[in-house]
Amino acid sequence: MNTLLSIEKRNAVLLKMAVLLEQERQAIIAVNKVDLDSYSGDDISMFDRLKVDDTKVDEMIKAVTHLASQDDPVGVERFSFKHDNGMQVYNKTASFGTVLIIYESRPDVTVEAAGIAFKSGNKILLKGGKESLRSNLKIVELWHQALREKDASTDWVEYLQFNRTETQAFLEKPTQKVDLIVPRGGERLIAFVKQHATCPVIISGRGNNFVYVHKEADLDIAVDVIMNGKSKISACNAVDKVLIDENLPNKDEFIKTLISKLKEFKIEVLGDATISKSCDLEMITSDDIWYEEFLDYKILIGEIGSNQETIAMINTYSGGHSSSIITTNQAEAQLFMENVDTAAVYHNASTRFTDGGQLGLGGELAISTDKLHQRGPIGLQHLVTNKWYVHGNGQIR
Repeated sequence: MNTLLSIEKRNAVLLKMAVLLEQERQAIIAVNKVDLDSYSGDDISMFDRLKVDDTKVDEMIKAVTHLASQDDPVGVERFSFKHDNGMQVYNKTASFGTVLIIYESRPDVTVEAAGIAFKSGNKILLKGGKESLRSNLKIVELWHQALREKDASTDWVEYLQFNRTETQAFLEKPTQKVDLIVPRGGERLIAFVKQHATCPVIISGRGNNFVYVHKEADLDIAVDVIMNGKSKISACNAVDKVLIDENLPNKDEFIKTLISKLKEFKIEVLGDATISKSCDLEMITSDDIWYEEFLDYKILIGEIGSNQETIAMINTYSGGHSSSIITTNQAEAQLFMENVDTAAVYHNASTRFTDGGQLGLGGELAISTDKLHQRGPIGLQHLVTNKWYVHGNGQIR
């Protein structure tokens, strides 16, 4: 077991990593280009997440630099109690120990997620997808260099070059202690990890996010929020479904404006029975599509009777990630926000803000759609468990 590194040492490694990422910027991009050229799949969102350019490297550098500036999440006192017998009791945050991150396609996870787990005192096991192998190995090499230069063991960050069968075997019977697993990727990956893992798993779930345009909506805001929700189709915080209040004034005109804007951006627009009839759109053939996360240039628009019906619809079909109501009515917004069962709820704002950096956490390890032990973006301060410290001078019960 690795002894917890001092906060000074952890920060020094993170800052060294920032320097190395800058120094090796061109090399990382060049190696990533080989991964991109070798990618033979036709999943556009996977390709989008695989790509590393100057902006992505900037984000990686910013992530580790910001992490180094944040308070130590380990050893924070959460509760204290003085027992009648004189014992002093504290409850403090503690690191998990070893965190395994299993992910697809995203070399930035090798920096950001690993950085968060490392800063919170954990040993990191990384298992990336084969499509990003070269990029990931290059970044892990930099982690090892940063650790060595700061007199820390390279064991703190380990890359597992496993195929699917080996990964399954490791999940079922780990050859080393694993305290927590974080899968980052599509539904198939998450289901695979859940099925085989023998330790706790943080479910970084699917999106399938809804925007509800209430009858008292500001229509300019509605259009902006929906369009922004489709600005990055590979993101789990993208918008897939739009529900429009049947009592919205100028409803037909609004829907036509919205559809033409979406089509300008080459987004395929589907409609429910009502909308497809009035707007000459392709009609959905089954309600199952309401469950689907598109990760594509595709959106589904439906008409709905009320806020209550919207809440019921979202709670039935959404992925439990993000939802937004567009309205000028505060009471209706509150009703929606309190009763919609998603990790993040928005009033007159884009679901694209469900992201650790945007919500003030710095970065994020994952966006959890589970309710234990933390929901939504999981930042540095959430990647901890806790421990009881009890100080006595011979007390017995």
